[in-house]
Amino acid sequence: MKIYDISQEVFGCQVYPNDPIPEKNVLKSMEKGEVYNLTAFSMCVHNGTHIDAPFHFIKDGKTVDEICLDAFVGMAYVAEHTGIVTGDDAAKIIEKAKKHSPAAVKRLLIKGDVEVSIEAAKVFASSDILLIGNEPQTIGPQNEPMAVHLALLGADVILLEGIRLSEVSEGVYFLNAVPLNLSGADGSPCRAVLIDFEM
Repeated sequence: MKIYDISQEVFGCQVYPNDPIPEKNVLKSMEKGEVYNLTAFSMCVHNGTHIDAPFHFIKDGKTVDEICLDAFVGMAYVAEHTGIVTGDDAAKIIEKAKKHSPAAVKRLLIKGDVEVSIEAAKVFASSDILLIGNEPQTIGPQNEPMAVHLALLGADVILLEGIRLSEVSEGVYFLNAVPLNLSGADGSPCRAVLIDFEM
């Protein structure tokens, strides 16, 4: 068994333009003679590796605490792509995942510097998947992310953004990307891992 950590380290993570960056505040330090170490931190829920809940773009959409954990835990398929994911590309990714594992097609992770087009988002949204993940900090065009988010989140497809797949090959893995249980939140950081049971 091999475990791949596909998460960014929080304090050095990538941040979407104009979002606040994570900040660490050391409250107690044994180096200063105190009896223990104690740290507080603050961050935007969309910093680094994180999930988007439907509430991020949909007024009455599900918040993080309302999403079934099945979306975040289970078999997943990693597909490699570079550039814009077209509708045809999305269909090919789904078909390739189905050939490898009918269960893994429920959770698709796209390796590479990609941008999901609205056409691809519609294909994914109509394909009964639970989660789609990508390496950039947003799944759609950075200058116009709303349409792609609405297409996917509106179909209850959860987004896992800011993952790191450079060490992971295409194929089937077990995903655990459970978010923090943040009541009423539109997103959450998570420590996402992939497990290869064949290694």
